[in-house]
Amino acid sequence: MSTTIRRKARTARKSAAAQGNKAKVRTAKARTGSALDVAMGWLPFSEEQLHRIFLFAILGGTAVLAWVVASMAGVPTMAAMQLAQVASDAGFEVQRVEVRGVKNINELKVYEKALAERNRAMPLVDLDALRSELLELSWVKDARVSRQLPDTLVIDIVERKPSAVLRKADHFVLIDKTGHELESISRRNANGKLIVSGPGAGQQVIALSHLLEAAPALKPRVAEAEWIGNRRWNLTFQTGQVLALPEGEREAASALVTFARLDGTNRLLGGKVTAFDMRAKDRIYLRVPDEEGKELALKAAAVPHTAQAGEQ
Repeated sequence: MSTTIRRKARTARKSAAAQGNKAKVRTAKARTGSALDVAMGWLPFSEEQLHRIFLFAILGGTAVLAWVVASMAGVPTMAAMQLAQVASDAGFEVQRVEVRGVKNINELKVYEKALAERNRAMPLVDLDALRSELLELSWVKDARVSRQLPDTLVIDIVERKPSAVLRKADHFVLIDKTGHELESISRRNANGKLIVSGPGAGQQVIALSHLLEAAPALKPRVAEAEWIGNRRWNLTFQTGQVLALPEGEREAASALVTFARLDGTNRLLGGKVTAFDMRAKDRIYLRVPDEEGKELALKAAAVPHTAQAGEQ
């Protein structure tokens, strides 16, 4: 025996309500569509371009997700190489090297370091490692390496400044104020530059510069400075005459100022005296050529007199 269940027919009120809801939905859809159309009209993209942008965004997000997954899986190197290959295929690889700030250094040495990166994908260029290699060059005080996309490496060099020439046993070396050796030079190229000599002299260039500044009139006339016993200076002037200074920074500076004053009144430089010894506190010993067989002493107060003096 079967039983048939019949639903009651909708009342007129329910039918009217349902029709009203459908009308509201159609109205909302129409309004939403028109609002989107207006918003799309404001954008500087066509609908096709917007679809491409969304596509690239999705692909980019997928690539980032793939990178994260690969890193978590322990294969970041493989992922990096893959991305680098993509960048290289897109033209992001080293094709040019631009070097700035080079004046004295042999520019080819900089290019030799940088051109090892030629044709390498930009993401694979180790900027810190390249900078470390550049700092090994004797003239380079500092260096900055940067990428200029898509295909250029830019190298900014800060050079060391030569301050003196260090005389060694068999050659001459250009040095900066810290004693850092820049390059070997010939004796002829050393002419006109301040030459320093003696054990540890290279590390005393700054102190020597301060000493010579105490007597500005004498500074350009000093041709060579010898660091004696790691404690004091002998200065050789362009005339070939030698001045022995006492120990101590203040004592040496005071003696040099006194010598400059005496030279101004007595014209010591350019005369017959071959050496001046100011290691004594109150007088200067003057050594004359050997054929005269004697030495003279000059009081620091600039009152000359003849005296017997032993070998200093």
